Formats: sequence, structure tokens, C-alpha cells
Amino acid sequence: MKVKQRGSGWSIKLVFNLYKLFGYKFTYYLMYPVSFFYFLFASNVKKALKDYYSKLNKPFNNWIYFNHLRVFSICMVDRFISKHDPSSYNFIYHEKEKVENLLDTKTILLFSHFGGWAASSNNPITKNKVNIVMQEVILDSIKDIENSIEKSVSNTHIIDQSEGQLSVSIEIANAISNNEVIAIMTDRPTSKKYKYKINFFNKDAYFNINPFKIAYRTKTPMLACFTILTGLQEYTVKTITINLDFTLNQNEALDKAINEYTKEFESILIKYPNQWFNFYNFWEK
Repeated sequence: MKVKQRGSGWSIKLVFNLYKLFGYKFTYYLMYPVSFFYFLFASNVKKALKDYYSKLNKPFNNWIYFNHLRVFSICMVDRFISKHDPSSYNFIYHEKEKVENLLDTKTILLFSHFGGWAASSNNPITKNKVNIVMQEVILDSIKDIENSIEKSVSNTHIIDQSEGQLSVSIEIANAISNNEVIAIMTDRPTSKKYKYKINFFNKDAYFNINPFKIAYRTKTPMLACFTILTGLQEYTVKTITINLDFTLNQNEALDKAINEYTKEFESILIKYPNQWFNFYNFWEK
């Protein structure tokens, strides 16, 4: 699934430069008029979100739509600012020591396009190397801005799926053999062979089965991670251990694990519906 990243290079560069001049609070409140612009012109996003809220059996109106765009804008800005100044962010972990111990050795992090996943990857809780496997089809101008920001954290590494499956597989295998962390997006399968159909909010949807397959074949623990925006430069990180039953055959074990994951995901979205940023019809056949 390829979904073009929202935003434009010039607008993100402008906001980032304004942040450096006037500080974070100015940038935070600037997201109101920015969100209103997309509120007026992103009609395809509104249609997708209306369908999404109906699946959750939640009301949807113009204010809810605007607020969803505003939360996305904040998380998008935090993606860049947290890379520039990660120490200015506060990430609250309920079981911090447990998570730290788990991430000290090989682990598969189950990420999704939810909340501040990108900001949290710029300020990882572990000193272990974190390899983020992703294929985001973003504008070259946005990518150039992100690459131009000198990152303060040195233990994160992007494994770009656009480089080809063989190269990606080798990098993942090397990372696991080195007891490193692998973070993979679960809510956008990158190819047909990784699409796994499952009941999600009472309708069939497709999730990425690949991280579950890797975990089963390499006997690597899995940790689902949801980074929830809770304040100015503040996120609460909820983590859930997803268990694989190695006494079952692969298909049965994967089905059980991905069901466990999607049920947890459903409960997160019920509580924080405006922090999932898949702006297309997720349930489309």
C-alpha cells in the first residue's frame, strides 16, 4: 500500500524555520490555521475519515474532522522538531524499566501510523540500535528537509523498503543476528504477499503479516507500541507484549498473534480515534 504523505516541502520548511525563530508554542498554535486550510480543501480526506469514524461507531462532524487534522499536523511537525531537539520532548512509559530491558536485546516493535510514532523513533528509550523498516512515499522536498536536519540520536537506522526486498531481508537478518531492534509498520502492507485479511471493527481489512512471520521464524519477541499525544511536546507510550505460541504451526500461531494485536489496536482507537493517520479507505477491497 502506497499512500502519499500529506503536506508540502515549502510549508514544512516554513513552519520549521518559524519554530527556530519563535519557539514551540508559536508553532503549536500555528497548526490551527494550517489545519483549517486542509479542512477546506482536502475533501478526499474528509470522505475517508467519515468512513473510518462510522466503522468505530462514533459521531463525525466538521469539528471532529478539523480536530483530527489538527492532531495530525502537530504530530507531523513533531516528527521534524523531535529530530532537531529530541531532549525537548517528554515520553511517558508506564512500564519503562520492563520496556528498556526488553529492547536491550532483539525485539520486533509493531508500529502503526498512529500518534507520534515518528517522534518517538527520534528519541528511543533504548541504547540498542533501532532499525525502522518503512516505505513512506513522501515528496522529495519533504524528504530533503528531513535528511537535512542533523539528528542528535545516533542509534536509529532506516531500512528503506524501496531499496528492494533482497536488500531489506539481508538488513533485517543482520540486525536480528546482532540482537538489535526491528520496528515495522503493521497497518500498511507493502506488497500483496504480506497482506493478511482479518476482521477489524466488524469488517475485513488487511494488515501486514510480515513482522509476525519474522518473529515466528527467528523466535524474536514482539512489542506493540502506540505513542499517544497527551500535551505540548508530551507523549504517553503504551506498549503491549504480543505473544507467539511456538507450540502451534506457523499459520495458527500467526493468526492468533495478529488477532491479539488487532484487538488491542481496536481498543486504542476507540479511546484515541483522532490519532490514526491512514487517510484513505482502509477497508476498501
